[in-house]
Amino acid sequence: MSDRYSPRANALGFLRLCLALTVLVGHSWPLGAGRPTPGLRFSHGQADVGTLAVDGFFVLSGFLVTASAARLGPVRFAWHRGLRIFPGLWVCLLVIAGFAGFFASFPEALAFARGNALGQPHEWGIGTLFSDNPYSRLTGGGSVVNGSLWSLSFELFWYGVFTALTACGVIRRCPRLVLLLTAGAYTVLISDFLHQLPATPYTVPRPRGTVGPIPLFGALDTQTLVYLGFLFLLGASAQLYQHRVPMHPALAALAALVLLGTLRLGGFHVLGYPAFAYLLLWAACSLPPWSHRIGRARDYSYGIYIYAFPTQQTLAALGVHHWGLPAYVAASALVTTALAAASWHLVERPALRLKDWTPPVLRPRPVPPPPAEAPEPALPRTG
Repeated sequence: MSDRYSPRANALGFLRLCLALTVLVGHSWPLGAGRPTPGLRFSHGQADVGTLAVDGFFVLSGFLVTASAARLGPVRFAWHRGLRIFPGLWVCLLVIAGFAGFFASFPEALAFARGNALGQPHEWGIGTLFSDNPYSRLTGGGSVVNGSLWSLSFELFWYGVFTALTACGVIRRCPRLVLLLTAGAYTVLISDFLHQLPATPYTVPRPRGTVGPIPLFGALDTQTLVYLGFLFLLGASAQLYQHRVPMHPALAALAALVLLGTLRLGGFHVLGYPAFAYLLLWAACSLPPWSHRIGRARDYSYGIYIYAFPTQQTLAALGVHHWGLPAYVAASALVTTALAAASWHLVERPALRLKDWTPPVLRPRPVPPPPAEAPEPALPRTG
């Protein structure tokens, strides 16, 4: 992989954009038609289209974040991660609260924005907003404004873990510890898979309660934390050991067969996870050059992630879902991409320009130049 991957010429931005749009398309069934997301029946409940895209996000995020951690100190690394996540999220929450204030209680709208400001969803709804939409009828719940935010707290948790690993010098001096963490998470997945055999080959994760509450992150579901963490760590391990990862089309074809086979026949989390991770990283190195330009200068993937769910809920409340599912998907993609573009150009990119900012009290003081030496007196001439 170290021979094939270039940090300046790869398809990671294109893949992230595709995954974000895949989440949008997958959500169109429950949000616009009140039906389960495609893929659940095919995989016997192991995964659907949306969760598969989220899984891919964690693989690519682990790969990219580890590269950042390897070249930065812990404080600068945490600063970069915060700039990438929070400015766009805060503006999105304010936009939602401002919009919802016209149709629901404004204090409830502000409570929604405040409850989700740190990336850990504490408020799912705003009064009765969207409570008559197809999604609410499908789930039997009340108001759910931005259900996509559930994965953000797990992403931030692993950012925190890698900040600590960077501070301890693990990423640069002892990367084998990352492999050890990956192996530990994989052991949990294998244990869950063996636990339900021979009754069924489909993984039924055992409930393990929650971790926390952790400051800033809240209480996190342990099973989800480990499963998504394994994917994140797979990407991180691939980044640290690129020179050990073989890249070949035959291996990519085998990974695709394993992915589809485990989704259909069982064992997806044990064998399908590594196959899916390999397939994504192979694609990042092997897709044609035209894909390298997409998402590099303009990264709309995060904006699509945070705006898609409330946009689709709004369009459903306006009755756009009655036009048919293809029209609903197209309208959702068009409006969401427009909001994501505005978020990138007006919020996210300006915030990222602050990556190298340093508080004045921490800036090194300029060293004054040494005083100029007096010239030596000229010797008198002799006849």
